[in-house]
Amino acid sequence: MTSTIPSQSSRSVAVSAEFFGALRASAERNPAAVQSLRDAGFAAGVSLYDTFSLWLDERGEAAPAFLPDDQFGPLMGEFLSSVGWGALRVEQVSSAVMALDTEDWAEATDGAETSSPSCHVGTGLLAGFLGRVADAPLSVLEVECRSAGHQRCRFLIGSVDVLAYVYEAMERGVPYDRAANSAATG
Repeated sequence: MTSTIPSQSSRSVAVSAEFFGALRASAERNPAAVQSLRDAGFAAGVSLYDTFSLWLDERGEAAPAFLPDDQFGPLMGEFLSSVGWGALRVEQVSSAVMALDTEDWAEATDGAETSSPSCHVGTGLLAGFLGRVADAPLSVLEVECRSAGHQRCRFLIGSVDVLAYVYEAMERGVPYDRAANSAATG
């Protein structure tokens, strides 16, 4: 019987989901810490890509960059669930923006007292992980979060320029789906 997580050259540790609540509380007291959490998540995501590649290989699947689009999302979701992050579903929001949705993301805490999305480690993790898949820099923007009272966490993925445009539009009150569609046509 093979393990769910293949052996790997980098070390990994398991932490309880409450760990993320403590990180979030710390970041709320020190907003400068948010970028540090995202940076740490990014480094973890870059490394997690290697584990994903090994996991795919053990299953007889192609390397991440060579998976057909209709297989990549489900396999990525299954992998992230198997390592404890939570199951993700992929949805195309526009031709330039993809969304990852999850109702069980490990970093989110139902009923947390936060007013904005706060899965900072996960945001960085997904940027590092998917950037390795794409072999290009990608941005990740969390637009819905269970910690802020939403039913799911929703992460938007796109190029740095496209998500900067989406973020700026959201700051002006434009809904993210409309901003994503506008970015794709603009």
